[in-house]
Amino acid sequence: MRLHNKVALITGAATGIGAAIAKRFATEGASIIVGDVNVVEAERVAAEIRESGGRARAVRLDVTAEPKWREVAESIRREEKRIDVLVNNAGITKRVPIEEMPVTQFDAVMAVNVRGVFLGIKTALPLMKEQGGGSIVNVSSICGLVGHKFTNETYTASKGAVTLLTKSVAVRHARDGIRCNSVHPATVDGPMVQDLFRDPARKQERLDEIPLGRLATAVDVANAALFLASDEASFINGAALPVDGGLTAY
Repeated sequence: MRLHNKVALITGAATGIGAAIAKRFATEGASIIVGDVNVVEAERVAAEIRESGGRARAVRLDVTAEPKWREVAESIRREEKRIDVLVNNAGITKRVPIEEMPVTQFDAVMAVNVRGVFLGIKTALPLMKEQGGGSIVNVSSICGLVGHKFTNETYTASKGAVTLLTKSVAVRHARDGIRCNSVHPATVDGPMVQDLFRDPARKQERLDEIPLGRLATAVDVANAALFLASDEASFINGAALPVDGGLTAY
C-alpha cells in the first residue's frame, strides 16, 4: 500500500474532490482525518471509509480560522501523534466578474483559498518537523497556471497565490524532509459546477477547450494527489502538476 500507516489530513473533504481524496488515500492504507466546516457530511465520509475497512475520523474545521487549526493540531497530537500528509483542498469561488464583484466576496474567496492554505501549512510544519518530514499537497487549479477566459479574476488570483506559496514552502523546508507540491485540475465534474452545467452550452464550452474531450473527475485529481503524497514522489518537490487533459498544453 502506497500510504501504509501514514496519517493524512484532508481539508474540504466532506464532498467532491476532498471526499474522493480521502477515500482514495484510505484504500492505500492511510489513516484519514476528514476536515470540513460541514461536520455532518464529514462524518458521513469518515463512516463510509470505516465501513470499507479503512481508518478515519471527522473534525469540524473552518480553514479560515486559526483557533480551529490549533484545535485540530492538538487533537492530532493527542489521537494520531503525527501527521504525514496534509492536503489543502478546501476552496470556493464566486462567479462574478471583477468589475461587479463586491470586495466582501473578494475577501471571502481569498480567506478560504489563500488564508486557509497558509494556515494549514503553518499548522502542519511544526508537527512534520518534529517527526522528520512529511508531504503537503495543495489543490490549486489550471487558473493557478494560466489566465482562463471562463473564470473570474478573483478565483484566478487566489489560485495563483497557492501555486507560488507551494513553491516557496518547497524550497524553504525541503531540508526538514518536507515536500510541498500542487495539483492543478481543469474543470471537475462535481458539486462546484452543477449549477453552471445546467446550461448545456456552458458545459460544452468547457469540454471543447480540453484536448482529451472530457471533464476531469474527482478521482483523476485524487490519483494525482496520491502520487504526490506517496514515497513514489520522494524526489518531487515544488512541482505544479496539471490534471487538465492537456488544456494548459496549448
